[in-house]
Amino acid sequence: MHPRARASRTNLLSLPHNPMPTATFKSTVESSTRELFDWHTRPGAFERLSPPWQSVTVLRPAPVENGSQVLLRLRKGPFSFRWTAEHREVDPGEGFVDVQVSGPFAYWVHRHEFEWAGDETVLSDRIDYELPGGALGRMMAGRQIGRDLEATFVYRHETTSRDLRRHAAFAERPRLRVAVSGAGGLVGGSLVPFLTTGGHQALRLARTGTGQPGTAAWSPDSGLQSPETIGPLDAVVHLAGESIAGGRWTAARKRRIRSSRIAGTRNLIRSLGRMPDPPRVLVCASAIGYYGSRGDEILDERSAAGEGFLAEVCRDWEAAARAADELGIRVVCLRFGVILTPAGGALGKMLPAFRLGAGGRLGDGRHYVSWVSIDDAVGAIYQALLDPRLAGPVNVVAPEPATNRQLTESLGRVLGRPTVLPLPGPAARILFGEMADEVLLASTRVRPGKLEEIGFSFYDTDLDRALARLLGKLRLA
Repeated sequence: MHPRARASRTNLLSLPHNPMPTATFKSTVESSTRELFDWHTRPGAFERLSPPWQSVTVLRPAPVENGSQVLLRLRKGPFSFRWTAEHREVDPGEGFVDVQVSGPFAYWVHRHEFEWAGDETVLSDRIDYELPGGALGRMMAGRQIGRDLEATFVYRHETTSRDLRRHAAFAERPRLRVAVSGAGGLVGGSLVPFLTTGGHQALRLARTGTGQPGTAAWSPDSGLQSPETIGPLDAVVHLAGESIAGGRWTAARKRRIRSSRIAGTRNLIRSLGRMPDPPRVLVCASAIGYYGSRGDEILDERSAAGEGFLAEVCRDWEAAARAADELGIRVVCLRFGVILTPAGGALGKMLPAFRLGAGGRLGDGRHYVSWVSIDDAVGAIYQALLDPRLAGPVNVVAPEPATNRQLTESLGRVLGRPTVLPLPGPAARILFGEMADEVLLASTRVRPGKLEEIGFSFYDTDLDRALARLLGKLRLA
């Protein structure tokens, strides 16, 4: 865990004479008890605390109030469960209890407790539970449940500490109302709950389902629907765009990739111009594909654009975003590297083969992969929203890129699997066509120049540890 978040465990598995297993996890967090309580009880807290290697969906959210019930759906392999939990003993600033009403356990009580300890708060999670089948259930699955709980709460406590520190850095700034396009995507799905747990408001820009609270209608073809009616916005985060890795790059697909980014950005900005009071900040996604494949060359925000389809798309995408300058909006174009999360993206596509021991390097493995964890990607967006020193292009990558071989070997170590089945370059080109050279085999060695200059705090700089955290392989010290 992070050195500022110590943890301990007691009675993770019960002794044979104890019929009720108990797991207790404690760590210290640099916040007041009230701040910690408020963070846990705001919308999005459950999503922030759900590890990315687990499949959990909130079907019916509920405020943390005595007697309120939240309905979840959990997927574990081929199995799916519904879990209803009721909030009880809610004591503002002190804690609350979640009790399983129905679900996969025979018994489950989870106590969240926050205790002030001089200059920090002790965060304590205690779970009393019983597996179905009693002693037989404990014998069959008790050890695995214990390991799962340990990995889950190591992740949860570190996420809590990280998020509170990010928000504390701008605690004196007013809370924002932020519109987010692509709110249901890989990055947006983490960004929105991060914002709301910090006390900000997030307005999801959606093409469908806009009858839901907290959403507004928009389309890449026309921008915001009735922008003058959606109320004041402090900022917009524009993440929407056709996936570049969703299939072979046919001519039609390349047109969709290009139009979704460039025309979509132009139309969004035009509609912002029709607002009575346009937002002060536009944070627009871009990508390190801007630089093209450049071998061992070290690249920063001053480096020229490269060659190829992706470089051209990124260059025109950022040019479209810069049109917001004319509205007096500060524009930040975040050039994301490969965003690591098992919930999707490159890592999500790699995992099935690697878990089977069928993974390996791509080509000769010497090309550079500039990566960033999902937490640091979200943190960079937050920094861009609130830090006026950031404008124009900003590289969002970890300080130390890895070669494809290093990434392959690191993932194998974390999973405990061999990585001896490479995909040769010619085979990749046959399978993926043009995308192979521009995405899979491209070498882009990028440094986060502007973020380093302002002292941005990267939480994930070691690739092995970042992957272990994301994949639930960290354990208590």
